[in-house]
Amino acid sequence: MDRLEVIPVRGIPEIRRGDDLVRIMIKAFGESGVSLRDDDIVVVKQKVVSKAEGRLVRLAGVKPGPEAKRLAAEQQKDPRLVELMLQESRRVVRAGHGVIVTETRHGFVCANAGIDKSNVRSGYVALLPLDPDASARSIRKSMEEETGRRVAVVITDTFGRPWRKGQTDVAIGCSGIKPLLSYLGKSDRYGYHLRVTEPAVVDEIAGAAELVAGKLSAVPVTIVRGLSYERGDEGASSLVLEKKKDLFT
Repeated sequence: MDRLEVIPVRGIPEIRRGDDLVRIMIKAFGESGVSLRDDDIVVVKQKVVSKAEGRLVRLAGVKPGPEAKRLAAEQQKDPRLVELMLQESRRVVRAGHGVIVTETRHGFVCANAGIDKSNVRSGYVALLPLDPDASARSIRKSMEEETGRRVAVVITDTFGRPWRKGQTDVAIGCSGIKPLLSYLGKSDRYGYHLRVTEPAVVDEIAGAAELVAGKLSAVPVTIVRGLSYERGDEGASSLVLEKKKDLFT
């Protein structure tokens, strides 16, 4: 790899339920002066995928149960929002300091079950896609059919990190790319045999794309170009650590 490019795709309108996200993106490629190439990686923020899939919920229509009311009172949160967190989660991992960390039905461990109010019209919240890997596969297949180009797709969201301040974007869904780049069994320049080194390449792509897309610039789609990667369709769900290997939760 000589050079890695991250290209912002501008002109994506407000996405609504049922919109053809692929055709909207292809139109925006042209308006941004971008021609899709083979092996480009199309990086899509979760929020537009959730909107297209109808994963917005009106808070006024949510009726919190006793557990949601209790937890909301403890953490000073909207009980309707907490009710949605519980519905979207397998379990509450930790709650404290006004933060509720859950394990989502996907297996992701994150704050608020990934539910977000930002970049959503007033009174509504966005839930994560039901199956982000399936969403990525659908987008990739449609985009390849429409453009004739072989691409990969990564769907991203913003997560915090244990024991570190701040947030970074990670991949919650992907298709057409192997999520891990394995160095297992290889040797470094000093002859040391690598035993556990497996960079989460789709997370690294997500972080790089976020540097260009930003949170406030209304750029939910970017194209990462110039990266050599292995084709695959294991999906980002394969990054979720097996319970027997989890030392902390």
